[in-house]
Amino acid sequence: MKYKTLFNQRKALRFRQFTRKGYALFACLGRVVTIGVLSVATLRSAAVTTTDTLSVAGATVVSDSIADSPDKEATLDDVEVTGSRAPLALGQAARMVTVLSREDIQAAPVQSINDLLKMAVGVDVRQRGPIGAQTDIGIRGSTSEQITILLNGINICDPQTGHNAFDLPCDVSDIERIEVLEGPAGRVYGTSSLVGAINIVSLSPNPSPSREGSIVSLSPNPSPSREGSKAQARIEGGSFGYLSAAGRISMPSAISHLTSSLSASFTRSDGYQRSKAGALNSDYCGGKAFYQGAYGSEQVRLNWHVGLSTKGFGSNTFYSAKYDEQYEKTTKIYTALQGDVRCKMYEGRGKSYELHFKPSIYWNRSYDRFELIRGDESKVPFNHHRTDVFGINLNSYFDWVAGRTAFGAEFRNEDIVSGNLGEPLNNPHGHYKYGLNRSNLSFHLEHNILLKRFTLSAGFVAVKNTWNEMPFTLYPGIDASFRLGDHWKVYASYNSSLRMPSFTELYYSVGGHKADKYLKPEEMQAVEGGVKYSSRWLTAQASIFHHHARNMIDWVMDTRETVWQSVNHTKVNTFGQEISVQGSWSRIKGQIAYCHLHQSKDERAYLQSQYSLEYLRHKVTAQMTVQVTEKLEAMIGYRYQDRMGSYTDTQGTVKDYHPYSVLDGKVTWKEENFALYVEGNNLTSHRYVDYGNVPQPGAWVTAGVKISLY
Repeated sequence: MKYKTLFNQRKALRFRQFTRKGYALFACLGRVVTIGVLSVATLRSAAVTTTDTLSVAGATVVSDSIADSPDKEATLDDVEVTGSRAPLALGQAARMVTVLSREDIQAAPVQSINDLLKMAVGVDVRQRGPIGAQTDIGIRGSTSEQITILLNGINICDPQTGHNAFDLPCDVSDIERIEVLEGPAGRVYGTSSLVGAINIVSLSPNPSPSREGSIVSLSPNPSPSREGSKAQARIEGGSFGYLSAAGRISMPSAISHLTSSLSASFTRSDGYQRSKAGALNSDYCGGKAFYQGAYGSEQVRLNWHVGLSTKGFGSNTFYSAKYDEQYEKTTKIYTALQGDVRCKMYEGRGKSYELHFKPSIYWNRSYDRFELIRGDESKVPFNHHRTDVFGINLNSYFDWVAGRTAFGAEFRNEDIVSGNLGEPLNNPHGHYKYGLNRSNLSFHLEHNILLKRFTLSAGFVAVKNTWNEMPFTLYPGIDASFRLGDHWKVYASYNSSLRMPSFTELYYSVGGHKADKYLKPEEMQAVEGGVKYSSRWLTAQASIFHHHARNMIDWVMDTRETVWQSVNHTKVNTFGQEISVQGSWSRIKGQIAYCHLHQSKDERAYLQSQYSLEYLRHKVTAQMTVQVTEKLEAMIGYRYQDRMGSYTDTQGTVKDYHPYSVLDGKVTWKEENFALYVEGNNLTSHRYVDYGNVPQPGAWVTAGVKISLY
């Protein structure tokens, strides 16, 4: 929220009712607005002082005491997003961030967070197995290794491999929103955000708190006694023996300013196919548990989480077409503590300037067991891996007359012990005979100029990694946007980034693979420009971008040798365009988007790629939600994908990927305390291959009920 001296005072507008939509009238007036009547259910237990803001369904709302001030102007804007080091409102951000809102999530016919991301046109979701069994997710032609995955702003990337990056501890019903930052984000997220980042923001432990970026921001004096407890439950079942149950409870506390919540879920399925021997090879069974808490006072705000994700799934032909009864079991533990400490700097022109210290500390542990022949270790030993990631991050920012400045540092240590990855251990134990440890140290500086119509964000990150004796290297970036009139906004950016090789890329040299432990870090430079139009009924956006990358890492096979090798491609150039249009009229809300990519690289006829030479050249997404009656809602979604590249089938024949279309739908009946729904995926039952030798299921139908108790 930004305030400026009001030289030509205009009469304040007072609304007795308001809509929660981001495109609502008061969100684009650029005038002083006061809310006359607010729902108790919406702002329950909110104690607002003269400097407080509340985030209400994507709009930042200022209290009456601020709006009535004769020398302040407040512009109501969207929720703050993490497109820069310093938190900025979505409308202020110089860089475009795609946000999947809570409303989008609830309406979508999906069973996992992975499925939700298919709605983002610039995101490539390659499912090896449904229900989130294993999904490779890229952005703008990237591989799954080249993006940063965050949970409430905490980096949860697994340095062993990107295949299991989305083993999240929270259920779909726990998600408040998903932020997708497309393009290099090195100065914002560090060493793993080569081509973008995805931030999963969970629901607040208490319905009344607001959020600043990814940190829970509680009002100074919450009243637990008035809030009481809130519980939610979901159960659904459907095709292929699918069954899923989940529950969430917000727990009241006798301690002032303290709130917490606990959620858990269980999912299983028989799978949609069997091996040649008749055994299940795409079955799934897994559970999640997620606890989070928050404490807030006027000067200190904290939030923390502890999560667990465990699952086992049939991997049929995920890694080798020769073996169709592969199996994998993964377990992940997530912990994090985040804070926001405010220190008063000075007062000037009637405004108090504060320095925000936002430290965080986290530890994540991952276990991975892979069985090439399910349940049989006599011929091929199982692969065992344990990864530990420990990190300390300090992000600080302050406002002053020249804008908003952010600075800080991060230390991240990545450690693995394994049966086949790394250097020989001095003291082998159990399944672990090899290991590797590396540390990453980075410093960042960013300045934001925030004017009424112009925003400029510029900065850099300096990175040093102990692996391969990497020296300190600087990666700069700059984003700018300018608002034209009341509806148009143009923006442009230049950003650079890097990505360290995963442990698998460095050391996996078994089963027909040969890794190179001397791989260089991937590096990228990118430019982008675009325009956005926003009005009460319509939002449209178009962008054009160019990525220039060097030392891109991929597994390639010379078909004359039949050995997969990890290599650095010398150069990869990506040119692309995106366009999207979304609107809302009365009871209908819809959107359509298109992304086109073209990659150029040195390709040889006999060279087959496993990842980076395969990208979505064309992707079209479309969704429409209709409020049929006050209680009945229907949603239909369409997706068209045309992938470049090829794969070798079980007969040894090289095949090209073919374009395909998928149609999904969902119908929901909503009552005050419960909702009934039926949803279907791939309604036309089109059988397609989006990952070599892993056919996707036909029509998948589920039905369920959600219950809320207050």
